[in-house]
Amino acid sequence: MLKQIAAVTFLNIKSLRGRLWSSLVIVVGMACVIAVLISMLSLNAGYVESEMKAGDPGRAIVMSNGREDEFQSRLTRDQAAIIMEAPGIRKDSDGAPLAEGEVPIFPPAFRKTGIPTFVTVQGFEPKGLKLRPELKLVAGRMFRSGAEEVIVGRAAQNQLAGMQIGDKVSFPNGAWPIVGVFSTGGDILEGQLIADRDTLMGAVKRDDFNTVMARLDAAPDAMDKLKAALAANRALPVMTERQSAYYEHLSADNRALFTAVAYTAGGIMALGAMFGALNIMVGAVRARRQEIGTLRALGFGALPVAVSVVSECLLLALTGTLIGSAIAWLMFNGSQTAYWDTLFDLKVTPGLIGLGILWALAVALLGSLAPAIRAARLPIVEALRAT
Repeated sequence: MLKQIAAVTFLNIKSLRGRLWSSLVIVVGMACVIAVLISMLSLNAGYVESEMKAGDPGRAIVMSNGREDEFQSRLTRDQAAIIMEAPGIRKDSDGAPLAEGEVPIFPPAFRKTGIPTFVTVQGFEPKGLKLRPELKLVAGRMFRSGAEEVIVGRAAQNQLAGMQIGDKVSFPNGAWPIVGVFSTGGDILEGQLIADRDTLMGAVKRDDFNTVMARLDAAPDAMDKLKAALAANRALPVMTERQSAYYEHLSADNRALFTAVAYTAGGIMALGAMFGALNIMVGAVRARRQEIGTLRALGFGALPVAVSVVSECLLLALTGTLIGSAIAWLMFNGSQTAYWDTLFDLKVTPGLIGLGILWALAVALLGSLAPAIRAARLPIVEALRAT
C-alpha cells in the first residue's frame, strides 16, 4: 500500500509541469492567506511582548479601587506617603522606601506621516529611575531635577516627528526641550517621554498622583505583606498588583481584538483558498482520468489514488505557506507600529510560522478531500474511455 501511494504521488508531482498555471493558483492563494494571517498575528505578538517586558514581577503598582488602568486612578499625597511606608517595599541605600508616586500626561504630537496624535509623558522623580534599572540613556543627557526638560524613548523618536535632541515638546506652560534619548529594551515605556515629576505636576497644576510604583523586597511573601497591609487600612481604598499581572490584564482586551481581527480576515481568505483548491483539484482529477484508470487497471487501489490527490494539494499549500511566511517575515518582523500611545515592534515568531503551516495544511486537506474521493470512486472503464 505504501509503495503504491509513493508511486502514484510521484507521478502526480511529475505531472505538475503540465498543470503549472493551475497549480500556481493554489501556491499563490495560500501564500497570500498565510502572509496576511501571520502579519496580523505579528501585531498581537509584538504588542504582548512590549507589554510583558514592561511588567516586572519585582515591582508592584498601587492605584485607586475600581479603576481599570493607571490613567483613571487618583491618589492623594497623603495616601501615597502611607502606601510607601507599607511592609514589603524594598529600602534604598539611604533607608527610604524604593517607591514613588507617578503622574502621566498627554501632550499633542505628530507622527512622522503628519497624522496628529498624542504622546505619554511620565513624571518620575529620581526614585523612579532607580525603580527601572532597564532604563539606559543612549544619547544626550538626563533631565535635571526641577528643570523643564524631557528625555525621549527610542521608539517614540522613531515614530514621532520633532523628537530629536534639541527639539521641543508642547506643554501647558510652554515648550520643553528634549535633552536625551533612552532605551528600555523595547517595552512600552520606550514609546513615551520622561520628565521630572514635580516640575510636570506644576505645569499641569496637579497635586495628586495617579499611582504608586514600588520595588518589592527580596522576601518571597513581600507582595502578600504589601497587599495585606494596604487592605487592612480602611483609609486606603486601593488595589495592589504585581506590575507584570497589571500589564497582562491591561492588554487582554487588545490581545483579543488583534487576534479576532487576524483570524476573521485570515478565515475569510482561507475559505476562498479552500474553494480555489477544490476547483483546481477537481480539474486535475478530470485531466488525469485516463492516467487514474490505467493505474487502477494495473492493480493500484482506490486509497493510494485518493492519498496522491491529497498529497499533491498539501505539497502545493506547503510551498505557498513557506513563501507567505517568508514575505511576512521580510516585510513585518521588527518593523515598528503604534496602537494609541503604545509603540512596539511587530514579531514574526517561529510559533506563528508553525501556526500558518497548520492552517495551510488544514485548508488544503479540506479542499482536496472531495476531489480525492471522486478520484478514488472513478469507474475504471469510464476513466479508460476518457479523452
